[in-house]
Amino acid sequence: MASNKKYWKSVEELNENSSIVETLRNNEFVEQIPVDEFLGNEENLSNSATSRRDFLKYVGFSTAAASLAACEGPVVKSIPYVVQPEEIIPGVADFYATTIADGFDFANILIKTREGRPIKVENNNLEGSNTGANARVHASVLSLYDSLRLKQPKIAGKTASWGEVNAKVKASLEDANVKGASVVLLTNTMASPSTDALITELKAKYPTVKQVVYDAVSESNALDAFESVYGVRALANYDFSKADVIVSIGADILGDWQGGGYDAGYAKGRIPKQGKMSKHIQIEANMSLAGANADKRLPMTIAQQKLTLVKIYKAITAAAISDVKVEKEAEVNKVIEQLKSARGKGVLVSGLDDVDAQMLVLAINSAIASEAFDPNGAKLIRKGNNKDVAQLVADMKAGSIHTLIMSGVNPVYTLPNSKDFSEGLKKVKLSVAFSMKEDETAKNTTIAAAAPHYLESWSDVTIVRGHYSVMQPTIRPLFDTKQFQEALMTWSENSAKYYDYLKAFSATQIVDKSWNQIVHDGFSKSEVMPLVANPEFSVTASASKLAQAKAVGMELVLYTKTGLGDGQQANNPWLQEFPDPITRVSWDNYVTVSKADADRLGLKNWNVANGGMNGSYATLKVGDATLLKVPVIVQPGQAKGTAGLAFGYGKVEGMKQDMQVGVNAYTLYSNLNANQFVSITKEDGEHEFACVQLQKTLMGRGDIIKETTLDIFKKEDAKVWNPVPMVSLDHKATPATEVDLWTSFDRTTGHHFNLSIDLNACTGCGACVIACHAENNVPVVGKDEVRRSRDMHWLRIDRYYSHEETFSGDVKLKEDTTGLMASINTLSDMEDPSDNPQIAFQPVMCQHCNHAPCETVCPVAATSHGREGQNHMAYNRCVGTRYCANNCPYKVRRFNWFLYNKNSEFDYHMNDDLGRMVLNPDVNVRSRGVMEKCSMCIQMTQATKLNAKREGRLIKDGEFQTACSAACSSGAMIFGDVNDKESQVAKLAEDDRMYHLLEHIGTKPNVFYHVKVRNDK
Repeated sequence: MASNKKYWKSVEELNENSSIVETLRNNEFVEQIPVDEFLGNEENLSNSATSRRDFLKYVGFSTAAASLAACEGPVVKSIPYVVQPEEIIPGVADFYATTIADGFDFANILIKTREGRPIKVENNNLEGSNTGANARVHASVLSLYDSLRLKQPKIAGKTASWGEVNAKVKASLEDANVKGASVVLLTNTMASPSTDALITELKAKYPTVKQVVYDAVSESNALDAFESVYGVRALANYDFSKADVIVSIGADILGDWQGGGYDAGYAKGRIPKQGKMSKHIQIEANMSLAGANADKRLPMTIAQQKLTLVKIYKAITAAAISDVKVEKEAEVNKVIEQLKSARGKGVLVSGLDDVDAQMLVLAINSAIASEAFDPNGAKLIRKGNNKDVAQLVADMKAGSIHTLIMSGVNPVYTLPNSKDFSEGLKKVKLSVAFSMKEDETAKNTTIAAAAPHYLESWSDVTIVRGHYSVMQPTIRPLFDTKQFQEALMTWSENSAKYYDYLKAFSATQIVDKSWNQIVHDGFSKSEVMPLVANPEFSVTASASKLAQAKAVGMELVLYTKTGLGDGQQANNPWLQEFPDPITRVSWDNYVTVSKADADRLGLKNWNVANGGMNGSYATLKVGDATLLKVPVIVQPGQAKGTAGLAFGYGKVEGMKQDMQVGVNAYTLYSNLNANQFVSITKEDGEHEFACVQLQKTLMGRGDIIKETTLDIFKKEDAKVWNPVPMVSLDHKATPATEVDLWTSFDRTTGHHFNLSIDLNACTGCGACVIACHAENNVPVVGKDEVRRSRDMHWLRIDRYYSHEETFSGDVKLKEDTTGLMASINTLSDMEDPSDNPQIAFQPVMCQHCNHAPCETVCPVAATSHGREGQNHMAYNRCVGTRYCANNCPYKVRRFNWFLYNKNSEFDYHMNDDLGRMVLNPDVNVRSRGVMEKCSMCIQMTQATKLNAKREGRLIKDGEFQTACSAACSSGAMIFGDVNDKESQVAKLAEDDRMYHLLEHIGTKPNVFYHVKVRNDK
């Protein structure tokens, strides 16, 4: 029989609340080890004259003890559920379908939650969904936990109750109604049918109410053109998978153009099948994602783009208009011939911010009967109206607006004439701003109404015609917030809850699904009446007007970066640290200029000793607006005579200090038009950039990016365009794939994971980078650390420029060079990209080598190989020697220099309790002094196996995913089990285009790539 007697050594132990006993029980060393006197004092440590040997003798045991003490994990005492929610199982993730609709980004998504906390965004892959989450959508989950969110409503800067807010607004509405005074609802594009219905109800009660839709980045000209032709204020939709020839004039079809989301359709046509792939010609000023992926890119000024559009229109339609002269006439004529030959399999799009240009686009696509052009499925997003906004500002300045209620907008920051708006705001009797942040506008209004995040909200969204989506909350509101819709119902004296209203309203919008089903799926589709073009629609006048286009000095093209977009999420550290796909610069916006213009203006970039990049400053002037000290990037591919500048930066209010970076490009957004004439002058000083990739060419490393042309791909054997590297074995040239330095073990039993990356489908969008951040608790280190090459990204997307016009030109130049000095000079010259380089993107993460060089040099076996092909990291074994990083040929290991968690020196999301709510409990939060890298999301593969085991079934192909493969909407990344011979990844591993990075060194990676094929005809 076991004894249950209680033994004790001291009477003190009988005191349950004794702190002394608790200390003795948990700490091996009772007294504080006094090593902080020198180890914790940087000045004392640096001034010490003690030799290394004496230092070790003096510290001795204390150092070891301090190291052991540092390894102790914190004790977190958790409180279990008293009544556990039925839908929550601790340790098991739940997924909820919802929709993001913030006025700029719209997508059907899934939200992964753990114990009631949303922690990650996934694509909703149900057939028919409007998905394709970009980097900002993936990062939006972190914005939910922004510690600077507005936590309760304020009246005149003081905390108030919602009762006080509603009473004040209703009194103002009644007063305006009695006086017949104007009430304006200034909102972003909500694309919400139920909200439109609520606004209609409010107008019925208060007839002087008017809605003005304002988007920070306007698509008003494209909307005006479509409305004049089809009678609906919308944006034409496109399915690029149906196009053999894609001609884009100034439209970044792989970026934010018209709401984005075109990657998946575009990529389908870009993967060569049966010797065929689409041809993409990009005509633009700024180097964009679309331009970087194009087969042929023609840099042109805005004026030249307009003339080119007229020339194409005349050739396609044989319109009776005067001929125009363009600079690149031979290339443009070739484009015209290809578009005419393709007919219905061709499509032309344009991002020119000009209503006449957009009219020509509609006419050209109608004339060729483009199958990719889809007016019936028109997009109902970004519906701002420039004329209405301009009239509102004028009315406010005139003092004719009684009450102004805003939702989802920040015009004090985003309007180019924000001073006029602010002046008018003072003349408005009552101003209200529904906002998540106490931003520039909310600070200047009578009432700052705390709005919830979309993950705390109910709503509905119509992204395209015939597509109805539901937004559902995935967490209870964190703060005392109210939805705009709830307020509208209160002011209209509708006593129902918005949830009940939405549920009843949805029944009028859907016919094939119940409420529960649509909430589960996230969306519903229905047939729509076809749109018929106005038979009298003529663009002759538009073409004649465009034919007069001339450049007057430098042209400025304002655009949105893949990271920050319109700037709504500027306080999101994931997005600030996200490197721009083209420039590879984070934590900044900048003016991009061509090398020719930079030389003329005396602007330059240069590298410094620590590997950082510096640049000049410039002052930009558009009309009466001036932007001082704008950093300069000399951008290969920028059209001569043009400059580019990104929106979304330069915010101050509602921002952490470290996130207050960049300059406000909206200042130069005159008349909400993205194309302006600008004067640029050099300023004194130099700017320090955080650029993560300074190498510019492939140099001699021919088997990093392999590419070929479609013609060679069709005609030649794979060994010509995808040769296997040869190595010397017994003084004989032998294929590298047949030589092993180590004895291989049997990998055919069980699972063996591989990741396939198709360079033809990868657009460089970076959604995978943010998804990896979210899934794996990757820390944000800040601009200074990134500049020191200490970024912690587990996944990087390398961007390569060609020195010649093409990569094949680079190869020929190298092959034709003979002699040592000639080779050195040639390779040195090739560090400078072409004026119009081709670009290649390549995602690189840990390659999970079966013969991993890192594993053989680790003195403590912290990194080792798993039977399923993953290279493991045991963080608690790692002592930070960094031998593995030195021995990694792919340079994918990151050394964790500092403790980023709960460290005020790194005041990002990991430094506050609210921000840490986004952390994934399945992945360690690493401490300082250890190596970390891509784990091939082992926690996700394990969860997939356990789910299948619990359900008693085999795992289906496509179930195994990593964060990056799940985020990749273009299908460039495919993950799976190569031991399942029917799996997609196993078939891709046998494809002729498959190759491994640095195959000749024999590391046998479990990540493989597909040769990039360009359609150069």
